[in-house]
Amino acid sequence: MRTIIHLDMDAFFASVEQRDNPHLLNKPIAITGSGERTVLVSPSYDARSFGVKTGMTKYQARKLCPEIVFVSGNTVKYTKACKDIIKRLYTFTPDIEIFSIDEFFLDITDSMHLFGSKKTVAKKAQSIIKTELGLDCSIGIAHNKLLAKFASERAKPAGIFTIEKNDVHKILDPSPVDELCGIGKSTTHALNAMGIETIAQLRKADASMLKRTFGVNGLYIQLMAKGIGDDKVIPMGKEQDAKSLGHSMTFSSDTSDPKLFRRYLLEIADLVGRRLRREGLSTKTIRLTVRYKSFKTFTKQKTFLTSTDDTKTIYDQSSAILRSIKLKEPIRLLGITASKLTPYSESDSLFTQEKRKYKLNRVLDDVNERFGNASVLFASLLEDSGHSKVISPAWRPSGNRNY
Repeated sequence: MRTIIHLDMDAFFASVEQRDNPHLLNKPIAITGSGERTVLVSPSYDARSFGVKTGMTKYQARKLCPEIVFVSGNTVKYTKACKDIIKRLYTFTPDIEIFSIDEFFLDITDSMHLFGSKKTVAKKAQSIIKTELGLDCSIGIAHNKLLAKFASERAKPAGIFTIEKNDVHKILDPSPVDELCGIGKSTTHALNAMGIETIAQLRKADASMLKRTFGVNGLYIQLMAKGIGDDKVIPMGKEQDAKSLGHSMTFSSDTSDPKLFRRYLLEIADLVGRRLRREGLSTKTIRLTVRYKSFKTFTKQKTFLTSTDDTKTIYDQSSAILRSIKLKEPIRLLGITASKLTPYSESDSLFTQEKRKYKLNRVLDDVNERFGNASVLFASLLEDSGHSKVISPAWRPSGNRNY
C-alpha cells in the first residue's frame, strides 16, 4: 500500500502578496487580473470570512466586503514561488506530481522511513515551506491521490489530516458528492436530481442506474465514493504533454466592435503561436471560444489541410470563424485553442512563402525571448489592451504547459 501526500498551498497568490508586502497582512485582499472586468483568482482567508470566493467579480466581492483590497496578479512572482516550493519538496522524495501551480502530490512510500513516519514528513514539509518561504500549506495523507486530496481540504487552513484505510467510509460517507475531486456542478446536479446527495448514497446506489445515466463514468464515480482511486504519482517530466494549447482574454467592457475583436484575436493568436513554436509543435485544428455579456459560452472550430505554427495563419483562421458567427450579444471574452498537435516538420514549409513565415516567426521569438516578451510585436498590439493575464490551471513549470 502506497503513502501519498497532497500538499495544497493556502490562498497561494494572496499569501505570496501578503508575504512580500507587510502592509497587506491581516487585511481582506483578493488577487485579480489587470483589467476591471477580471474575476477574483485568490481571496485571502480574511476576505473569505466575509463570503468572498474565487470566481466572483470585483463588484460582488466589494458588496460583501467593502474594505477588500484588490491586488493585480504577478505571474512571474507566483511561478517563482511554485518552483521554490518544488525545490524544497525534493528534500523528501523524487516522486512529485504537480497537480497545479499550488497543489502537489508526493509519493513518500519509499522515503518516509528516512524521516520517521508519514506525519513527520508532513510536519517537516510544512515547517520548511513556512520558515524558508513564508507560506502556509495544508496537507492530506492517504493511500491514494483521491483520498489525499480529500484529506487536504479537511486540513485547511495550515493543518494536517490523515485518512487511514479503515476509516475511509466513516470520513467520506456524510460529505456531499461534490467534495470528491472530479465531480463537478453538472454531475452533482444530475446526482441530486436522482436523490443522491451524499457520498454514502452514491456508494450504495444501483450501479446499473448510474451507468445508464452517466455511461462508464457512472461506475467510475461510484468507485470514487468507495474511496478507490489512482495512487500513481506522475513525477515532473514524465507527465503527458497537453493535447491542446490555448489562451483567452476578457474585454475591459462588453463590445460588438470588430476592431477590438481583431486586436484581441491577433494578441491571442500570437501567444498560441509562440507556445507552439517554443515546443516544436504545430496544429491542424483551431477552436474559437466566445463568451457573451450574459456569460453564455460556446465554441466553434476549423480543421486545416496542413499543420501550422504560424501566428498570422492562426489569426486568419480564428477571424474567419468569428465572422461566420452571427453574434446575438456583445462579447465579453474571446479565446483560441490549438488542438490536433503534432511535432513541427520542415516539410510543412516546403514553399518559399511558408519558409519566410518560418524564419520570420523564429527571429521574432528569439528577440522576445532574449529582450522580453513585448520587445517586438505587431503594430496593432502597441496599445495596451488592459486585459487580464492570470495563470491557467494547466500551467506547469516545464514542458508545453509552461507559459
